[in-house]
Amino acid sequence: MPLPKAELHLHIEGTLEPELAFELAARNGVRLPYGDTDELRKAYQFEDLQSFLNLYYELMAVLRTEQDFADLANAYLARAAAQGVRHAEIFFDPQAHTKRGVELGTVVEGLWQALGNSEANHGVSTRLIMCFLRDDPAESAMRTLRAAEPYLDRITGVGLDSAEVGHPPVKFREVYEAAAELGLRRVAHAGEEGPPAYITEALDVLGIERVDHGLRCMEDPALVERLVRERVPLTLCPLSNVRLRTVDTLADHPLPAMLDAGLMCTVNSDDPAYFGGYAGDNFDAVRSALGLDRERLRELARNSFLASFLEDDEELRARYLAEVEGYEFG
Repeated sequence: MPLPKAELHLHIEGTLEPELAFELAARNGVRLPYGDTDELRKAYQFEDLQSFLNLYYELMAVLRTEQDFADLANAYLARAAAQGVRHAEIFFDPQAHTKRGVELGTVVEGLWQALGNSEANHGVSTRLIMCFLRDDPAESAMRTLRAAEPYLDRITGVGLDSAEVGHPPVKFREVYEAAAELGLRRVAHAGEEGPPAYITEALDVLGIERVDHGLRCMEDPALVERLVRERVPLTLCPLSNVRLRTVDTLADHPLPAMLDAGLMCTVNSDDPAYFGGYAGDNFDAVRSALGLDRERLRELARNSFLASFLEDDEELRARYLAEVEGYEFG
């Protein structure tokens, strides 16, 4: 039985495995520019974040109906549960779908078919976080937030993703202020390809409660000190960092130094279909490459539940934490 864990940095669109992509393409009459799943899998080799994003958005064309989104989410939840995920806070990108003619309601209702039954079907509790595309105008993000208001009983928070460089957090100040007024939790990608200053700006200007990635905080000792003091969680994605060339090899990953510094790190999969591993695979990879001992792994699992947006169900959080403490490594 795998170590119990929460996954806090997971893009549902990034769980689209080649087999499901072809299945949905056939269902919806979409022609993919790849001969078969092997050819498509070979395309999952990236130079950088932008080359990944190009393929990522291209493949979204197969997602059209509520059933497509339900099938996508159920496939992820089954894989995640098998790797010890007990709680998942799932990102989705509404603008990537609405701009190609798929209604926001189709996306949310479809995902909710899976998420609403996830505890019963997969033993995984869930939260849904709506991300804004930072390389789109802030006005588009605000329109998306307003369009989402009828669905806020199912959406826990907002996030900020896509191409980071050249799109500082301050661009979305008003959107995040509006999200806060609606009672939504706030996270943002910062300090992956962007500088440490983006992390500071996301904290101060957007009021974020968790930093997605945050890898480059280590370049700014004062920022590290602040993140430790304020217990701001970081949702790291080690295999993603290697595939997108943010770090050269997993052995070079700063995770051990970050833990030694007292940072509240978590390990997540980001876009697992594209980056070679789900949550448990990331845990196995860092254990092997970085020599993390059992108590370090337990600390990462504990952090994942402490950093979860489970304030509305502290009893559930306590149960998950007890599972972590009682876990016996094989």
